[in-house]
Formats: sequence, C-alpha cells, structure tokens
Amino acid sequence: HPLYDALNDFLPPKQVEKMLLEKRIEIAPLAFMRGRTLSNAFVVLDEAQNATTMQMKMFLTRLGEGSRMVITGDRTQIDLPRGTNSGLQEAERIINGVKGVSFNYFTSRDVVRHPLVGRIIEAYEADEVKNG
Repeated sequence: HPLYDALNDFLPPKQVEKMLLEKRIEIAPLAFMRGRTLSNAFVVLDEAQNATTMQMKMFLTRLGEGSRMVITGDRTQIDLPRGTNSGLQEAERIINGVKGVSFNYFTSRDVVRHPLVGRIIEAYEADEVKNG
C-alpha cells in the first residue's frame, strides 16, 4: 500500500498506527467521500488521474472550513476505460484560474527515484513530443 509506505517514511510505524486508531489520520476510498464535509483537515487525493469527472467534482466540493486539499496525479498514467475523461484533466481545464486554486507541475528533474527513472521519463516525453 503506497500510502502506508509514504506515512511510514515520515513517521515511526507505531505513531502511524496510533494516529490511525485515533482517527487523526484516515485513509478512505474516494467512494466514501460522498455526503461528507471535510473540515479542519488536510486532505490528499492520490492517483487522481484515474478519477472520473463526476468523482473529481464530488471530491472538490467536500472541502470544509479550515481545510486544505492536495490532489496528485500523472496525466501520462491514466488507466480509465477508453472514452472516459480524466477528472484531473477536466478539473485543470475548468478550475485553473479560480481564486484559491493552484496547479504545480513536476518534470523529470523532480524524480526522486533511481536516476535511471528520470532518464526513462525524459525518453518518453521526447517521444511524445516527436510522435504526438
């Protein structure tokens, strides 16, 4: 589970376990967000490139007072069925420029995995530019 791995990279496993038990940290599927208001929270939606447009709208409208949202995704790794729009791409198109919304983009220079991964990403990016 990548989210648990990331948490354990920053906090001791016992502390993560305690915070999960105390509900100070919650990991929940996107489907469980419907009907909720997320107040006084720091909320992360990971792998958002695979959210549909309706799922993204539902998620974005859960923001409550005192909260911040971070949405991560890679537009080059969309796994949705053919013909299904990525909610991440649609959100970028629709809400880019809305006050309080910011988009940040990473490049191959930002890769923190093995140096070879950065070169592989650069090769794919060059191929996309060349071949569309």
